[in-house]
Amino acid sequence: SHADSPVILKILQNWVPRVSHYFDKEHYTYVGHQIVIHESIEHFGAVVWPGALALSQYLESNQEQFNLKDKKVLEIGAGTGLVSIVACILGAYVTATDLPEVLENLSYNISRNTQNMNMHKPEVRKLVWGEGLNEDFPVSTYHYDFILATDVVYHHAALDPLLATMVYFCKPGTVLLWANKFRFSTDYEFLEKLCNMFKTTILAEFPESNVKLLKATVREN
Repeated sequence: SHADSPVILKILQNWVPRVSHYFDKEHYTYVGHQIVIHESIEHFGAVVWPGALALSQYLESNQEQFNLKDKKVLEIGAGTGLVSIVACILGAYVTATDLPEVLENLSYNISRNTQNMNMHKPEVRKLVWGEGLNEDFPVSTYHYDFILATDVVYHHAALDPLLATMVYFCKPGTVLLWANKFRFSTDYEFLEKLCNMFKTTILAEFPESNVKLLKATVREN
């Protein structure tokens, strides 16, 4: 039906360009807040990718449909932290996770952009996809309303552990929002696996950036 077809959007230039010799700081504005992101050249996860911009923009524009206020939100592969910061500004209890080597920059960006704000204090934690989930995030204690993931699928081999991680955290009632740039056959293979595991809808497409934004929920038998 027409209602189910994705909305076609453009990633808006929400960042303020700065003249700098070092490509290390980006300034964005979301939900009325200036956000300064420090990027790190050494690490893959420490650059703002288009999926993060797409999801941040979508969450900002669709606050009725996806109301994050007082919701428990987990971001996997949080990278620079932009999406987690936006979720925080929107009132969520945020846990931002990534690989150990990314956490220092991630923590810096999140604390810098959320301090002195009247919002739930976000948490930054290590999460290696598919590893130690039962120990670090036992189901009895941790239940999330939303799982956010952006640009987690690129040319790499960690796709099965990534899917296993999504399956682990997606309980009945959890909404997974995943935005990704689609370039490689592996991206589409992952999408196919996701569609087999979950009830999946494409919410939005950003054709100029090759980004798709998907919503996935557990299939109710």
